[in-house]
Amino acid sequence: MRNMKTICTKFACFIFALFACSAAMAESITSPNGQLQLNFSVNAQGEPVYELSYKGKVVIKPSKLGLELKDDPGLMNGFTLTDTKTSTFDETWEPVWGEEKQIRNHYNELAVTLNQKAQERNIIIRFRLFDDGLGFRYEFPLQKNLNYIVIKEEHTQFAMTGDHTAFWIPGDYDTQEYDYTESKLSEIRGLMEGAITPNSSQTPFSPTGVQTSLQLKTADGLYINLHEAALVDYSCMHLNLDDKNFIFESWLTPDAQGNKGYLQAPCTSPWRTVIVSDDAREILASRITLNLNEPCAYEDVSWIKPVKYVGVWWEMIAGKSTWAYTDELPSVKLGETDYKKTKPNGRHGATNENVKRYIDFAAENGLDQVLVEGWNEGWEDWFGHSKDYVFDFVTPYPDFDVKMLNEYAHSKGVKLMMHHETSSSVRNYERHMDQAYQFMVDNGYNAVKSGYVGNIIPRGEHHYGQWMNNHYLYAVKKAAEYKICVNAHEAVRPTGLCRTYPNLIGNESARGTEYEAFGGSKPFHTTLLPFTRLIGGPMDYTPGIFDTKLEFMGDLPHGQVQTTLCKQLALYVTLYSPLQMAADLVQNYEKHMDAFQFIKDVAVDWDESKYIEAEPGDYLTIARKAKGTGNWFVGGITDENARTATFALDFLEPGKKYVATLYADGKTADYKENPTEYQIKKGIVTSKTRLSVKEARSGGFALSLIEATPENSKGVKKWK
Repeated sequence: MRNMKTICTKFACFIFALFACSAAMAESITSPNGQLQLNFSVNAQGEPVYELSYKGKVVIKPSKLGLELKDDPGLMNGFTLTDTKTSTFDETWEPVWGEEKQIRNHYNELAVTLNQKAQERNIIIRFRLFDDGLGFRYEFPLQKNLNYIVIKEEHTQFAMTGDHTAFWIPGDYDTQEYDYTESKLSEIRGLMEGAITPNSSQTPFSPTGVQTSLQLKTADGLYINLHEAALVDYSCMHLNLDDKNFIFESWLTPDAQGNKGYLQAPCTSPWRTVIVSDDAREILASRITLNLNEPCAYEDVSWIKPVKYVGVWWEMIAGKSTWAYTDELPSVKLGETDYKKTKPNGRHGATNENVKRYIDFAAENGLDQVLVEGWNEGWEDWFGHSKDYVFDFVTPYPDFDVKMLNEYAHSKGVKLMMHHETSSSVRNYERHMDQAYQFMVDNGYNAVKSGYVGNIIPRGEHHYGQWMNNHYLYAVKKAAEYKICVNAHEAVRPTGLCRTYPNLIGNESARGTEYEAFGGSKPFHTTLLPFTRLIGGPMDYTPGIFDTKLEFMGDLPHGQVQTTLCKQLALYVTLYSPLQMAADLVQNYEKHMDAFQFIKDVAVDWDESKYIEAEPGDYLTIARKAKGTGNWFVGGITDENARTATFALDFLEPGKKYVATLYADGKTADYKENPTEYQIKKGIVTSKTRLSVKEARSGGFALSLIEATPENSKGVKKWK
């Protein structure tokens, strides 16, 4: 019995020591307001594990972390926790442009050092817990046994607590231009085939793969958003779903050899982000993505200005005009083809006469710039031929006089916006980049819209791989040397890099207005973009289509925009961007100049933003205060269901009067049958005024609230 007692005592001591060891390997922190809690531990296999809860509810169940490496045991297991450091950070910073004048960056941090004894190497996992969510990343210190790293796959998990509702687009290495699908997680597999619609370059990878930023909603009312921040020198992350256990796992974009990334220590991964709230409006108000990026890299930012622009674009998208100068050339060789010997096709959009008309309209209506696409030689065979030397970005067609048009624009206080379509021949773009940017400077351009349509050259690379991500940032940093702002289309989805490089003034990187001419987008599309694509940064969505039935196309084949005219106005507020296009034709605006007044008035830079109503996939009402003024603008939109937006103007300064101008759907407005019916109402309002506005199916409203003066309020009656 004595021996048995001794054995039992020793066994109990062993069990106690084991639990004590496990407890020592578990760490936790809470958010500054105490509502979020992060737990971290290393399990019996030496695998790093984290979990996240919000107000006592589990958000992320225990989820493993790690990276699988090529020709290496990997950074998946065999770890012991050797060091922990906690800290608190609290600052307020001012963006160069943004949704508000100041942003608070307040978090509690936990940095854990993990030792992989068998390989004699360490990694650090750094967690930052904000009041609105979590950011974490992998860090690779310089050390003898972990220097050059080839990633086979990153295995970061996000284990969901159930079969949540998701608003998703298919995972794809080359395009984000898909319409959203709303479904349960368990339904993604069955819906994937129908969600993958044709595109000029696409590489879906899994029947349950989806893209970030992914918006989710739980059955008990939690809103969860998964994304990444500070995507630098790394491959873009998708999410692959284990739909039996409802676990998302990171899935990186490969290169031409199938590898997922190349790292050299010391280095870090991008941040992986989880934004969570029981109020959808707080998802929109989150600034985690920006806060996890580095401060502005430029000392002088005086040359970076938000702009409102028009352009020679929609007429080509709709099919009325062409980018190409002639129809006689099935093949073009730059420097050899003589366009002066060819017959113009008569439908070329970028002509001196047409561009002048847009310049005049911009000048008359206080718009800043005019985009012109199809101005340069090479558009006759630019796409689909895997062509390397496709454009030179400096040689105009015979009917486009660069010097004259820029002088004409500048004489009227307007600038032209450059267009660089690369046709995804990236080597060719880098070959010409300095010359192209210098050409812009020499001719008075200060902003460029770049494009990456088609499959990437070098062949086999993908739009969202590490190599291309490095190129996009190279283009932005190179442009800054010439004081040029960049709006890149078809580039990787934004991850907050505009904080560090604010001349990255816009991106497309999602399904924009152009698809309204290609068959339309779902009516709920724009209610989702602020919860998904815009979590990473602003979008050049190109709103403002007034002729939603495209009647200017006559008998030519065309689609129909799936919104009312007033919803188009509302998008200038609900879809934040410091770069806003009035995308329709001049002639279509001239028929509705009373409604166009809102586009003229609405700001593109803001001191404050209020998210009044929000439900992803259903509706949005957002109010914003124009930079440096007391004026506010409100936009409200709905999905395919008509609704009434009811809200107070309590965000206005108490005691002040404002002239309110409401642009609302007409009584019989309908996005399919009667999209252009609208009504305009004026009145004097205060912070105590409440409004009730009816929104048609896929409709909306726009509201300007201008501080009252004796001049602007003369004859305007109190709001009723």
